[in-house]
Amino acid sequence: HSQRRGPRADMVPEIAAAVGFLSGLLRTRGCVSEQQLQVFSGALREALTEHYRHHWFPEKPSKGSGYRCIRINQRLDPLLSRAAGQGGLAVPQLLQLLPRELTLWVDPYEVSYRIGEDGSICVLYQASKPAGPYGGMLTCKNQMMLGRSSPSKNYIMTVSS
Repeated sequence: HSQRRGPRADMVPEIAAAVGFLSGLLRTRGCVSEQQLQVFSGALREALTEHYRHHWFPEKPSKGSGYRCIRINQRLDPLLSRAAGQGGLAVPQLLQLLPRELTLWVDPYEVSYRIGEDGSICVLYQASKPAGPYGGMLTCKNQMMLGRSSPSKNYIMTVSS
């Protein structure tokens, strides 16, 4: 079974996108040395790879999405806290530098984030799914995103028809 392999090669671009995004947020705020960022990024990459190892389903990208979701809501996600500790960064420092409300979804073929509870969802990384029985189908999250990003349009269409 494919889950017995070492770090899943198919997770690499998604994890790299998530780590790059968070490191980029820290870099733009300053106050963090390049050395600390390198250690934090490496520690986070390892933590995510380990955390997602048995929760990565390229054939069903939305399966396990909640487990792979990274959250900051006044409290730091435990995975971020652990990576921060290894990089010599204090949790209060990270909380000050990162958005107070951040949700980061790391799914096969797509990494997206939302800042604030009502912010719009932005896609950081998107890969085309291999053609297959589910190739062209929208995942639940994509349908949610489409629905959420344009509720007024749907409403108008319903009313006018």
